[in-house]
This record gives sequence, C-alpha cells and structure tokens, in this order.
Amino acid sequence: IRRLLQLLVMKGLQHVALVAAAATAAAAQTCADVIVPSYTPPQVAAGWQAQLVANGYKKPRTIQVDGEGALLVLDAAVGVYHVTFKDNGGTCLTLAESKLMINNTRLTHGMALSGDGKTIYASSVSQVLAWAYDQQAGTVNTEPAVVIDNMANNDQTTRTLVMSQASKDWLVVSRGVDENFDVDALDTSSGHAQVKAFDLSKVGDDPFDFNTDGKLLGWGIRNAVAVAEDPATGNIWAMDNSIDDITRNGFDIHDNNPGEELNLLGTVANETAAGNYGYPRCFAVWDTSIPLNDSLKVGDQFSMEQNTTMNDTRCHNDYIAPRLTFQSHTSPVFVKFDKDGSRAFMSFRGSYNRPEPVGYALTVVDFAKGEPVASSDSTDALKNIMYNKDLSACPDQCFRPVGLAWDSKNRLFMTSDSTGEIYILQQNDTSPTSTSPGSIVTSTAKPDAASGMAPSLSLVFAPLCVFLFL
Repeated sequence: IRRLLQLLVMKGLQHVALVAAAATAAAAQTCADVIVPSYTPPQVAAGWQAQLVANGYKKPRTIQVDGEGALLVLDAAVGVYHVTFKDNGGTCLTLAESKLMINNTRLTHGMALSGDGKTIYASSVSQVLAWAYDQQAGTVNTEPAVVIDNMANNDQTTRTLVMSQASKDWLVVSRGVDENFDVDALDTSSGHAQVKAFDLSKVGDDPFDFNTDGKLLGWGIRNAVAVAEDPATGNIWAMDNSIDDITRNGFDIHDNNPGEELNLLGTVANETAAGNYGYPRCFAVWDTSIPLNDSLKVGDQFSMEQNTTMNDTRCHNDYIAPRLTFQSHTSPVFVKFDKDGSRAFMSFRGSYNRPEPVGYALTVVDFAKGEPVASSDSTDALKNIMYNKDLSACPDQCFRPVGLAWDSKNRLFMTSDSTGEIYILQQNDTSPTSTSPGSIVTSTAKPDAASGMAPSLSLVFAPLCVFLFL
C-alpha cells in the first residue's frame, strides 16, 4: 500500500507540474504583446493594477464606453475613434480595431453619448455638434447637426459635455474665459466662465445660442474642464482651473495660490437661481501664508486687493466657496464618479506655471451622502491612484491623465493626452493590507490571476490532494 501511495504521489506531482507549466504558459501567451511606455512607467496605488492598452493617438481627451463595449475616443484636432479590444480578462486587453469614425479637426475636448446610445455629441471651440450613431455597426451619419452655437473664445477652448442621467435629454456644457483675467465674466450675458444645461428635446431647426439660451447652473467659474454628475444624487460638480500669475496687494503669490476648486452646482432640475463662485473677483486660498491674512483658512475666498470696493469680507458674503480646494496649478481636467457615487476619480493633468511641477496624477476623493468625506479646509482629500513618481521628468517624460470612462466590468479607462495613450485600470483588492504599490503591467511584470498570471498554490496542489485521497 505504501509503495502504491508513493507511486500515486509521484504521478500526482508530475501531473501538477504539467498543469502548472501549461497554466503559466497560457498566462504568458494571454498578454504576450504588452505595450510599454517610452517613459518611466507610472506608479499605481496598492490594490490596483494598470496596463497601457493603446497608443499612437495625437491628443486623446474625452472617452466614452458605448452599449456594445466599444471605446469612443475624442482625439483633439483629429476626430473621434471607434476602438475595440480583445478582452483577455483583467487589464489584459489587445487592440482589435481603432478606426477614425468621425474625421473632424475642429473638435477640442468634449464628448457625450445620448441616453439611448443613438447620438454622439462633441464640441469644437464654438459649437456642440451631433451625429446619429449606430452602435452595432460603429458608424455615424456623414454630416453633423449643430445643436449649440456661439461659444467661441480666444483663451480657454475646451467645452466639456456631460449628458445628465438624472434629467433626461439635458446636456451640461461648460465654457471658460477669454483671457486669464476676464472682466466679461462679471456679466452673465457674455457666456464666459459658466456652466449651463440645455434640454435637447426642445432643439429646433436652429441651434441653441449658448449666451442667451439654456439653464445657468453656475457662473464665476474660470475654466471648468472637469464636470460630472453624481449618480447617487444627480448633483453636478465642477472643478475649476483657477487664475495664473496672481498677486495679493502687489505681492506675487502665484506659486501656491489660488487653489484649484471642486464646486457643487446642484442638480439640473433645481429651480434655485445659479450661484456665483467668485471669478474674477474672488479666489480660493491654498497656501494660507499670504499677505494680510488674519483668519483665512484653506478654501476660503480672498480678494487680490483689500479696499472698500473689493475685500475678503465681500468674497465671503457674496460668493460661493469651493467644497474642496487643491494645490494650485495641478490642472483638474476630468472627474468621474464610480457607479454608486461613493468615490470621485479626478485627473490632474499637471502644472506649467510653477517652478516645481505638481499634479500629473489620477486621484480619488471619497464621498458619502452626496458630499466629500473630507472637510472643506482639508489639504489631504486626494488619494493617488496612478501617478508619476518623479515629477522632475514632467511634463516631457511622463503621462498626463485626462479622460476617464468605466466599462461594464468596473474597469477604468484613462487617456494620457501628451503621450497619445490609453490605459486601463482595475482594482483587485479594495482593502489592501500592504502599503506596497500596485502593479503596472510591462514586459517584465505580467498581469495578476484575473489576466492570466501563474496559478495560485491552491490550484497547483488541488490535483495532488485528489491523488492522495483516492
């Protein structure tokens, strides 16, 4: 009997070795064609895995996942690509096709998909255009319709588009300023520094005029590139890229002030008059060591000058302070909530108007009951998800995150516009016990089990257990 057991064990071990070898080989083959970035690979937070899945684009900005699982990519000054992948599980996606579906070099940033998936909206500097879209065929009609017009600006040219899920057929559109310090923004009729919503079910033969039509959701917001709707509440949140080269009573304070902002605008359906968030008169404090600061905290509104006409007291009383404030010049360009609204993922594209680079990271802010968990004066509300470890290499040798989109498997696509790339991220452990970084898949770092990594010990020894207990 003992000899028989020994023979069975030996046979079992041979079988285990064959199973393990086959599984490992299959794993290696699953993601054999791994794309490696030309720069130092980013760092990923514990519990997360990321992989570069497509490159070669000019300046990919907003992305959307359609009902068929295809990824729509707005490539600035090129058009919109229809992208499909072979899904090998986890982050292991192999590019199947990337076709230029909409050839339009005027497109700059914004894109949205209608609730029924049959219309693509995209923005140029001056217009919002609409194409009839066939998801199954991956095609659009040749000539677009103009649905919103009269949005031209010289300075800030992005026009972010968000299709409301809480208010059917309403499209949220943001428009920035004409120059760094734009006095026209003091007048709502200018259309500058505003976020509006338009009921597309009522568009006629003539397009809406941005300046005179639509519903004003918020104004005095210098450049709200990052705009999103919270799926839990229907609230619209807008992140403001604040002013450059700011002074305070003649002193240069622009390195660390003013802060970038996260502003609550309310729901599209809300009938309350839109609030003014301060620009170009009032700005959010980030670094509190500014001249003439008696009691200002992070996030409080301040005036560039202290006089009887304009001062900090008026900023506090007359304008809406941000719900959260972030390091100046980090450039928030995209915000996307997860499906239950418990987390807001934010892309900070990174600085240019600062001696030491800041930003250049995909981050997350925790939400509860429709509000950020962090207090309004917090300086640590952000948690890095994917980031550049060495910011001294930025902006030339690092990724710059922009567009975000969830797929049906709860994976997060992210574009890097400066490098022309698309990444995919997956959270494999929601409560990691280790503080060690997550994994970025390269030619030497293969995906985990979900993507076909070597099998776990329990799988390896399962056949042996079967043999031993026969």
